[in-house]
Amino acid sequence: MTFKYPAVFQKNDDGKYTAYFPDLAMCTAKGDTLDDCINDAIAECRDWIQTELLETLDMPPVSDYDDIPLRENEHIRTIGVIVRLYEGWDE
Repeated sequence: MTFKYPAVFQKNDDGKYTAYFPDLAMCTAKGDTLDDCINDAIAECRDWIQTELLETLDMPPVSDYDDIPLRENEHIRTIGVIVRLYEGWDE
C-alpha cells in the first residue's frame, strides 16, 4: 500500500538539513544534504507507518499544504512510501 505525507524541510545554520512530518508524531529526519535528508525522511516515514499499522491500523489524516504553517527557510515536499501489509503481499 502507498502512503503519502507532507514533510517540512529546513536548511540549518550549519548547512545541514532537518525535516519533520506534521501529521506523524515525533517523526523527524536529518541529513548533511537535502538529498540525504529526503532519503532519511523516506526511511523514517516508512518505519513510523509500519509501527503504527502493527499497533493500531489507524493512520492520521493527511494535512493540506495550506494548513501547515511554515517558518523562514522551510519548504514542504510530499514523501511517499510503499509498505507491505503482510509477508508476500504485492501491490
